Amino acid sequence: MNIQEVLTIKVKEAIQELFSAELPNVEFQPTRKDFNGDITVVVFPMLRVVKGNPVQIGTQIGEYLKKEVPEVADFNVVKGFLNLVIADAFYINFFNSIKEEAHFGYAKKDSKEAVMVEYSSPNTNKPLHLGHIRNNLLGYSVAEILKAAGKKVYKTQIINDRGIHICKSMLAWQRFGNGETPESTGLKGDKLVGNYYVAFDKAYKAEVAELVTNGTAKEVAEKEAPILVAAQDMLRKWEAGDAEVVSLWKTMNQWVYTGFEVTYKNMGVDFDQLYYESNTYLLGKDVVTDGLEKGVFFKKEDGSVWIDLTDEGLDEKIVLRSDGTAVYMTQDIGTAIQRVKDYADVSGMVYTVGNEQDYHFKVLFLILKKLGFSWAENLFHLSYGMVDLPSGKMKSREGTVVDADDLMEDMAQTAAKISEELGKLEDYSSEEKDKLYRMIGMGALKYYILKVDPKKRILFNPEESVDFQGNTGPFIQYTYARIQSILRKAESTGVHVSTAVSVDIDLHEKEKELLKQVQIFPDTIQLAAENYSPAVIANYTYDLVKEFNSFYQNVSILGEQDEQKKIFRVQLSSKVSKVIQDAFSLLGVEVPERM
Repeated sequence: MNIQEVLTIKVKEAIQELFSAELPNVEFQPTRKDFNGDITVVVFPMLRVVKGNPVQIGTQIGEYLKKEVPEVADFNVVKGFLNLVIADAFYINFFNSIKEEAHFGYAKKDSKEAVMVEYSSPNTNKPLHLGHIRNNLLGYSVAEILKAAGKKVYKTQIINDRGIHICKSMLAWQRFGNGETPESTGLKGDKLVGNYYVAFDKAYKAEVAELVTNGTAKEVAEKEAPILVAAQDMLRKWEAGDAEVVSLWKTMNQWVYTGFEVTYKNMGVDFDQLYYESNTYLLGKDVVTDGLEKGVFFKKEDGSVWIDLTDEGLDEKIVLRSDGTAVYMTQDIGTAIQRVKDYADVSGMVYTVGNEQDYHFKVLFLILKKLGFSWAENLFHLSYGMVDLPSGKMKSREGTVVDADDLMEDMAQTAAKISEELGKLEDYSSEEKDKLYRMIGMGALKYYILKVDPKKRILFNPEESVDFQGNTGPFIQYTYARIQSILRKAESTGVHVSTAVSVDIDLHEKEKELLKQVQIFPDTIQLAAENYSPAVIANYTYDLVKEFNSFYQNVSILGEQDEQKKIFRVQLSSKVSKVIQDAFSLLGVEVPERM
C-alpha cells in the first residue's frame, strides 16, 4: 500500500475510536510549500460526521496517527488542515523497492480482455499532413499508456482506399501523368498521387469557370463539369469490378502505401492490424436488415432506412440509402462488429478522430448499444482539436497542407540550427549529429503536441517547440542527458550504484521532494489511461524534471563527502532518469545519452 492508502485506513480508525463516527472517505492534498509536512489531511469535510472545532479535531487525529502509524513522524494543524510529516525511512524503503531492471510504475497485465485503439486512418489520395501527425501521436501514445496501465492493446487503422476522392487522383493521373511513377520522378508515392488530387481540383475549377462563362448556372456547372462526371463514372466502374480501373486503383494505392510506411517509420508509430475501406464498405448492410426486423431501425417511403434517436436528444440518422447503398455509418457499424469477430478478446475500442466527428460517434455508439452489443458500453471517441500553424488553415485539394514528411524534416533542421548556436556538439561526428538532431526535432514536435489536452486546438510553433528551456521536449531530453553524464562520471570514480541504501540516512528536503514526485508515477499512468490523455504523462515528466533540476542545483552529488549519501544521490539520479525514459517512451519520444 502507498502512504495515502495506509493513512486512509488509519484516519477512518481514528474517527471511529475518537468520535464514534464513520467517515466515508478521506480527502488529501499535497502540503503547501510554506508549511512543514509532506501530505495534508483536509479536516473540513469531516465536520459532516464529527461536530466540533476543526483545529481540535485535526490535532486529535494527528496525535492518534503519530502514535499508531510508524510512517508519521510529526504533524501540525493549520486551521482545518492536518499537515503530516512522513518519516524519511518510509521514502528510503520506497526508494530501495524500485528495481532498476523493471519498468517502475507499469502495471502487470492482469486482464484477459483487450482494447483496440484506432488511429491514423488516412485517405489514399494524398500524403499525411500535420493533422495526421496529431492523430497518430495521440493514438499511438494512448495505446502505449493503456499497455503500461495493464491492458492488452491492439493498434489498428482503417485505410480509406475507395470513393470519389480516390478516383479524382486516378483520373487526373490518366489524363495528365504521361505514365510517370514514383521511380521515374523520384517522388514518394503518396506525394505523387497527392499532386494529381491537386491537379484534378485545378482542372475542375477551370471547367466550372468556363461553363459559368458560357451561361451555365454555377450550381449546375459544379455538378456537370465533365472531369467530375468522368470521375463519378470511374467510381461506378470500380464498384462494378472493371478490370482496367481496378488495376490502376491497386497500382496507385500501392504507391501510397509504400510512401505511408516511410512516414510512419520516421514518425515512430506502428500498427498490429490494418483494415481497408474497400473490404469493409459493404459490412453493416446485413446488420441493418436484421435491426430493421427487430425494430431498431425503420424504413421511410422512399425505401431508405433510418434510426430515430430523438429520445436521446439527437435526431434521425440514415443508415441505408433508398437505392440500398451503404453510408459511412453503415460501414462503421459493420467494421466495429467485424473487429470483435476478428479479435474475440476485444471488449472496448478507442477511436482517435478529430472533434468534427463528435456527433457521428455519439450516433455510432448509441446504435451499437441498441443493437444489443455488450462491448458497446466500452467505446470511446478520443476527440481532438485541430492543429493550426501561424500561416493559417490547410486545404488538401488546394495543395496548401503542411506535409508530415516536410514538417518532420523541418523539425530536424530547426533542432540542428539551435543546437549549433548553443555550440555543445564539437566532438560529435556528422552521423551522430544527424541522429541527435532528428531525436531532438521529433521529441520537440511530439512533446509540444502531446502536452496539450487532446480536446484543445493547438497553434503549433516549430521554433518555440525546440526551445531548450521551459516546458519542452528538448529541455526534458537535455536533463536526461545531463543525468547520464553524472552517471558516467560516477562510474569512472568507482561509485557503486547497486548498493542498497541504509534507512538511517537523513534526507535533504530536495531529495524528499524528488522521491515524492517519483512515487506518484504509477498513479499518473493510471490517471492518463483513465482519461486517455498523454498530456497527463507529459506534464508529470516536466514536473519531475523541474524537481530534479532543483535537487541538482541545491544538493552536491559527486562532491558529497559522505559515501552513503553520495551513493544514494547517484542512485536517485539513475532512477529518476529511468522514469523520464519510461515516461517519454509512453509518448513515443526517445532520449539521448549525450547532448
